[in-house]
Amino acid sequence: MTVILVLFTFVAFLTIDYFMSRGKQPVIALQPAVTKHVVRPLEPSLVGGFKVPESLRYHPGHTWALSESPNLVRVGIDDFAGKINGTVDKINLPQRGQWVRQGQKIWSIEKDGKKVDMVSPIEGSVAEINDAVLANPGLASKDPYGEGWMITVQSPDAKTNFRNLLGGALARWWMEEAAGRLQRRMPMMAGAMAQDGGEAVDNITEHLPNEDWEKVAKEFFLS
Repeated sequence: MTVILVLFTFVAFLTIDYFMSRGKQPVIALQPAVTKHVVRPLEPSLVGGFKVPESLRYHPGHTWALSESPNLVRVGIDDFAGKINGTVDKINLPQRGQWVRQGQKIWSIEKDGKKVDMVSPIEGSVAEINDAVLANPGLASKDPYGEGWMITVQSPDAKTNFRNLLGGALARWWMEEAAGRLQRRMPMMAGAMAQDGGEAVDNITEHLPNEDWEKVAKEFFLS
């Protein structure tokens, strides 16, 4: 029932976005092709205590996509997912060359003997995986928009895929709703969440000894 509610909210957001941008052609900032992957610093804003960089587009399963060139897209988890996951034991990434579809399970995160899948924000062939995250899974939570990126994808229809993602004001509304729903679901975590516009603490699950991380993660990651 919760997943249906989230999907309904997502559709409502897209409808609002359509009417706000009616008569305008969507513009996706594309970077020139590069011969070597370079992690660029991203300047985030805080929404509901979580970082939301304006330059990214978001899937409602809390993964993000960033254009590196017309067909090359960098992908990772957002700050919300990083703070829910906290310290993890292992991250399993797809193989190079593997074809993934938008909304399909793409990687898994293991913690305390449990595993949770996350979904892809983009469709295409996996071009590169972040070996640093495989060696040090904590990077995904500590620096989700920088060194903690997951994979890059060669996406032949990236422009269409990006239209299905959340950006700008729509992404901020969605993150605010997710943060509010998390607090309503678990009132005991109020002390772990930032107050008065500050940033949420790292490793939120440390403050929820009576909660099941796997159950909470699956609900918000739509897996």
